[in-house]
Amino acid sequence: MKRREPLNLAHVLDDGPAAIAVPIVEKRIHTRFDKAFLVVIGSELYGDSVAVARNISAGGILVEMTYAPPLGTVVTVHFQHARDDDDDLDEMVVRAEVKHHHYLNFTGGNDAASSRAIGLRFLEFVVRDERIPPDRWH
Repeated sequence: MKRREPLNLAHVLDDGPAAIAVPIVEKRIHTRFDKAFLVVIGSELYGDSVAVARNISAGGILVEMTYAPPLGTVVTVHFQHARDDDDDLDEMVVRAEVKHHHYLNFTGGNDAASSRAIGLRFLEFVVRDERIPPDRWH
């Protein structure tokens, strides 16, 4: 077997690091609306829980919660908005599937903290009959 001479790569270090332009490709199908607001996540097995919704789009939503239902769990997301002129509530209810779990550990000063979120994919809109009474929101 014939041995090859090793390549002389000393010139690579002399030239410095080469900057390679990598195009950023947006893989998201839907535009995201980056706004935080309260929602109620309902589940037959786990009950109702108030959560903070973020990054809503036509396809799904990221929800910060105290617990994370198992992947594949179907939940209802209740969006409610109180009108200024009266006590009437506007509500939209969507069924969604838990697709992702997100765990974030961070520190603020000397204290450690963590946050938990789930990624939900919207499945269908639900009729108004499954409305959550306002006294269960707080």
